[in-house]
Amino acid sequence: MSSLEISSSSYNQETKLPLSPPLVEDSAFETFGKDMNEVEEKSKDIIKLTSEKLSIDEVSRLVISPLCGAISLFVGITRNNFEGKKVISLEYEAYLPMAENEIRKICIDIRQKWPVRHIAVFHRLGLVPVSEVSIIIAVSSAHRAAALEAVSYAIDTLKARVPIWKKEMYEESSSSWKRNKECFWATSD
Repeated sequence: MSSLEISSSSYNQETKLPLSPPLVEDSAFETFGKDMNEVEEKSKDIIKLTSEKLSIDEVSRLVISPLCGAISLFVGITRNNFEGKKVISLEYEAYLPMAENEIRKICIDIRQKWPVRHIAVFHRLGLVPVSEVSIIIAVSSAHRAAALEAVSYAIDTLKARVPIWKKEMYEESSSSWKRNKECFWATSD
């Protein structure tokens, strides 16, 4: 069973802006007086929806485990174009309670399908300029196959199930909310 850490409780639910920095568990394993081969470590799921810049290094460190030989990452970055239009930024909004719940379910699904140790899902909200990170998914496991498959499943399932909306801001002063074609709850044309 994993311990779940969700930091959106540090958000004003109306403005979706941080009230204070989220707290993250200091250590997921206890090594005091033990050989590294005897480390007892609890699995953890770390979910963060934030308006702050995301750090690939920070998220990677959160899933490190002495029991694991692999960490796989997916990093989504704002690109500067979409269908021939010049994109200057993206804007993300989320229905936080439902988004957190759906991400939690994805973590549970992953643990039922693959032998993974830690899972971190960080998603940026608000404006995300070109070349900045909008999402990081990190998974650690004993071997690479489980971590790689879990990360791929996580991003595909997140895009299909989690109520996070993306608006593209174009250079010519127009913008467009994007319908996620992979999302099962989106209305069809």
